[in-house]
Amino acid sequence: MNRSFASWHTPRTIALVGKYHSMEIAEALRDLAEYLHERGVSVFIERETSEQIGRQVDLARWVTCGFNDIGAHADLAIVLGGDGTMLNAARRLARYCVPLVGVNQGRLGFMTDIAREDLLSCMDDLLDGRFQPENRMLLAAEIVRDGREIAANMALNDVVLDKGAMGRMIEFELFIDGEFIYNLRADGLIVSTPTGSTAYSLSAGGPILHPTLTGIALVPLYPHALTNRPVIVNDRAEIEFRIVHADDPRVHFDGQVTFDLQHGDSVRLRRSDHAIRFLHPPGYRYFAMLRQKLQWSERPKGE
Repeated sequence: MNRSFASWHTPRTIALVGKYHSMEIAEALRDLAEYLHERGVSVFIERETSEQIGRQVDLARWVTCGFNDIGAHADLAIVLGGDGTMLNAARRLARYCVPLVGVNQGRLGFMTDIAREDLLSCMDDLLDGRFQPENRMLLAAEIVRDGREIAANMALNDVVLDKGAMGRMIEFELFIDGEFIYNLRADGLIVSTPTGSTAYSLSAGGPILHPTLTGIALVPLYPHALTNRPVIVNDRAEIEFRIVHADDPRVHFDGQVTFDLQHGDSVRLRRSDHAIRFLHPPGYRYFAMLRQKLQWSERPKGE
């Protein structure tokens, strides 16, 4: 479903998605719903959010619906929580091209850039069309066993192959665009989008990729050979890893969905046909966000 500039620039229907089990988020979501209603906006509450948060505050007056209905009818979605809440909403809504606005109720919040205390004051800028759009790529993955696809998923941050609970290294073959690259023995491999470059990939020594870059980072996890270093490939590359030897291999999508693998399985990755559109408040700057979240030193005073 394609959405015009006008639909999010002057939103008339907004969906609210929240992290569960938090009174603070429950109250913020209720206050936000009331504020949007007063501004003439139709409000949807995502069903699981309503079922969980509705036990803490009264949400009975708002329309409750699932992600499919949100995708079909909402002009945009506001996500209250941390990056994990945003990742889940992004995967669920990617096919519908629903723009996302993030309110940070978690810890770092690389994708949720509105502070809780600024929530209502930012809504005027959002409803008046002053937020700025930014598109982010996703990875599409399929798992192949005995020549047939047995599972598929998407990831906004990363797809991670790991050794599982056994504690022994896994061995796998890596192919890019059908070309054999290497046979790797390691704890695993992170395949990261630019969005995910500040997540698990960063902790594993991978590079930070600006969101406007068209690249995919491949970051080995504790490789046996120290010459196996992170590699960045074009976002149009087709990536495949095949399990050669492993006791308990698994593949994870955004750290939220896990699939158990077997000897001989292949995981094939490519850039998804779908993209995520984030809406940022006026004044948002990517490097300023990194400086704050990663606690980089500020410029000395007087310069």
